[in-house]
Amino acid sequence: MKDDHPPSLSPMNWFTRFYDNYRGRVNTRTELIQKIQKASKKNIIDHKTMNMIEGVFQVSEMQVEDIMIPRGQMVVVDEDGTLEEIHKVVVTSGHSRFPVIDEEHENIVGILLAKDLLPYLNIGDAREFELTDIMRPVIFIPESKRLDVLLKEFRASRNHMAIVIDEYASIAGLITIEDVLEQIVGEIDDEHDTEDNSQGILARGGGRYTIKALTPVEDFNQFFQSDLPESEFDTMGGLITSYFGRLPKRDESIDVENYHFKIINADSRRIRLLELSTQTQ
Repeated sequence: MKDDHPPSLSPMNWFTRFYDNYRGRVNTRTELIQKIQKASKKNIIDHKTMNMIEGVFQVSEMQVEDIMIPRGQMVVVDEDGTLEEIHKVVVTSGHSRFPVIDEEHENIVGILLAKDLLPYLNIGDAREFELTDIMRPVIFIPESKRLDVLLKEFRASRNHMAIVIDEYASIAGLITIEDVLEQIVGEIDDEHDTEDNSQGILARGGGRYTIKALTPVEDFNQFFQSDLPESEFDTMGGLITSYFGRLPKRDESIDVENYHFKIINADSRRIRLLELSTQTQ
């Protein structure tokens, strides 16, 4: 018996057909988004698909500076670091790519891929390790570059990381292809994301911590032996947003009980990353 139901479409294939169908019948982006929202309400597409399509539009309006990892939060390796020192940074962070910083800690001179260290970790391998022999070229981009343009460049060059510079050619931060894609599909978990309490909490020293906005409030309370309200908010991002009374922007800060929270990564839809420091009494 022939199946009368059409085959399922991926979000991008659905969007292509949708656009072709409505091309000429909508005059503005706002009208097109309204059509998409109506399609979601009628269950023609699900809510996640609608969010992805809206994310595609948003990426075309956002700039690198809106989502980049600030310089102070970058995990880097030293150009003159030993194999043991660099290996420790790689294992501790769980990242796969690392900016290589010069001796003066002023300039990024290359990119290290964690996989390029593997040949040097074999037992009995007597080759002398030189980081400059294996680091990759670094790509520099301005803070003002649009995300959709950057995504095309990432795909064309097959690079996954770029160093962001400000108007004075100083290092402002970094951005990865994953950061851009997450604006469309939501947060991407990888093999280093675990279910334990330390998942979204990373100690930086000096009473400072980096907190993922998706960290459950319950996990935060267990980690810090605190008593932040758990009944109304599931995540730290939701709790902090409620204290602001609105969606805060990057670099804004707020005091909650004995903690000082600073927004270090956020976009127009959600908080992504927080910096926490304990208040001095």
